[in-house]
Amino acid sequence: MRIDWDLPAHRPGIWGAIDKFIGPGATTAEKQLQLYIPFAFAFGIVIFGGMANVGWSLGQYVIIALLAVDMVGGVITNATSAAKRWYFRAGEGFRQHIIFIAIHLFQIVVFAWAFLDLDLLWIAGVYATLMLSSVIILKTPLYLQRPVAATLYIVALLLSLYVFENPPYLEWFLPVLFYKILISHALREEPYQPA
Repeated sequence: MRIDWDLPAHRPGIWGAIDKFIGPGATTAEKQLQLYIPFAFAFGIVIFGGMANVGWSLGQYVIIALLAVDMVGGVITNATSAAKRWYFRAGEGFRQHIIFIAIHLFQIVVFAWAFLDLDLLWIAGVYATLMLSSVIILKTPLYLQRPVAATLYIVALLLSLYVFENPPYLEWFLPVLFYKILISHALREEPYQPA
């Protein structure tokens, strides 16, 4: 294995937009992981919901399927070497990472709207936990980021399980959201490449 921080050029047009999302130069294996696993997870959620007779409306099924693809896809995408090389390239710093993380308020609000009657205290608590944890990780010296992120993820996981309300059958949502941001995205890691 080799570490390669040199960014390949992104492709033109729509493919270039995808490159700017997942990281230019993503390997075929990285792309397959990002594509198949999130859709398989979403499909599994929908099938499980139908078999368990969870009582969701069609709109709720659509929302949770889209959120599942986004959350699980984000965990995988942000953890790839291509994404690490892209999101931690020269010129990408604290501000750019915080903007990316802050945008996740949208997913939190949509989830709360669809499954928690738009509980504003829940939204505020989850978002504050996400943002404060992210700021701490991003401001931590690089050599300590991994253990600090792991510690903050454990705190967020405990809050997810024992403090923040979880709609039945959706207990996975917050742990996956926190993992996506605190572990997959916020940590600067070396972009290993195949030989």
